Amino acid sequence: MSKLITGGLGFIGSHLARKLVNAGEDVVLFDVIPRSRLIDDIRDKVKTVQGDLGNWAQVLEAVKKYKVSAIYHTAALLSASAEEAPLAAYAVNANGTFHILEAARLFDVETVVFLSTIATYGTGIPDRVDDDVIQRPTTMYGVTKVFGERLGEYYNTKFGVNFRGLRFPSVIGPGRGGGGASAYSSLIIQEPAAGRPYEAYVDEEARIPLLYIEDAVQSMVALERAPAGRLERRVYNIEGFSPAAGQLVASIKQHMPGVQIRFSPDPEMVRIVRSWPRELDGSNARNDWGWKTRYGLEEAVSHFIKEFQARRHLYE
Repeated sequence: MSKLITGGLGFIGSHLARKLVNAGEDVVLFDVIPRSRLIDDIRDKVKTVQGDLGNWAQVLEAVKKYKVSAIYHTAALLSASAEEAPLAAYAVNANGTFHILEAARLFDVETVVFLSTIATYGTGIPDRVDDDVIQRPTTMYGVTKVFGERLGEYYNTKFGVNFRGLRFPSVIGPGRGGGGASAYSSLIIQEPAAGRPYEAYVDEEARIPLLYIEDAVQSMVALERAPAGRLERRVYNIEGFSPAAGQLVASIKQHMPGVQIRFSPDPEMVRIVRSWPRELDGSNARNDWGWKTRYGLEEAVSHFIKEFQARRHLYE
């Protein structure tokens, strides 16, 4: 039996694939792109399928052919890209999730782990939000992710699909590219680590929750393996750390003195970032299945720089 990762050649998917391969799992990567340097170190240890989530037949064929026991659904068109192409975002994020859930129903997939996002929240909410705060997203990305959460809950109730979701803050780590309004939180570390100056499109006061990639992939694996009897809900906030952009820069400069980072705010990007909460409350994940985030600001920045510089050939 295989574990299938949608978006498996992308940032989160590739880090997750590496973790599963190292744990001895049989891993299948499903992605619309044919190749990615991000998996060069494990290419001969995984199976790759080029396919489009919007194409139901391609999704069904991959799940059937590889006898998939669990699906990690990480693929999505992110916030900034989704605003530029809302119809494409709907096809990938909404229809693609429907196709994944239908495949899971038809072929008796044991578990579907769905990645949701802080972008499902909108304005007029507390600075710190728990799993029960109302979701009124202001972006197409956020709208389609709320749809995915509710659709997964429906498939669980109606058809018994073992749907489990994680609501992530901005995930940072080596190899993350652009495409999301929160991408600055990774590029502000990676570009200086590569010896290049970086111009951030937010202001120094911008503050969003961050989650380091090592914690992100570990939380996905932990939720997939959590005993069903301990889960009181279908989707969980995952708590990270919430530095202002200026604080993030200060931490970076402690590890790399002399780096060139400046702020040049873009009004639309600032608007999107400010529509998100400043902190996620992950207490339900801690209480139900024992999740605990390990990486804070200093640990994440330090590990990020070392990992990028050690395996730069994978990440740029």
